[in-house]
Amino acid sequence: MATGYRFKCLNCHKLFRPDPRNRRHQKYCSQPECRAASKAASQQRWLAKPENVSYFKGPVHVNRVQQWRAAHPGHGQSRPSKSSALQDLSITQPTDNNNEIAKFANHPLQEIINAQPAVLIGLIAHFAASPLQDDIAFSARQLIQLGRDILASHPAGGSPHGGFCP
Repeated sequence: MATGYRFKCLNCHKLFRPDPRNRRHQKYCSQPECRAASKAASQQRWLAKPENVSYFKGPVHVNRVQQWRAAHPGHGQSRPSKSSALQDLSITQPTDNNNEIAKFANHPLQEIINAQPAVLIGLIAHFAASPLQDDIAFSARQLIQLGRDILASHPAGGSPHGGFCP
């Protein structure tokens, strides 16, 4: 981790490392209370400018808002929650190997084995350059077919030289 570039938060006065992309002007840490203080200070600075003092006031703005609300009835009212916009929810499946997992739960090295399905999905999503379920499934089918083609071209699934070397 890089050292240096630590600043004192203007709200909680604790040292923090600013985001490298925003290092020159980040004056508050990422704690929720400090983010709220940053927002309040930003709004106060904006409202203090002479051109913004009456930005939301006056008959012109009242008419503008009334016309917009008439053109968009029901906007801002509560909406039914959507389950998932990008993917279908996956149904959890019961596992029969609870006692087998319990045997390995105390071994830190077994965490890698338990994470292999997630690693495989993540790897396919990385190659597909998309986190969408349909794209991952399409790429997985292509990889399976490629693997079958490779295994079918060599006897016993190995290389023509006898090993599994590329």
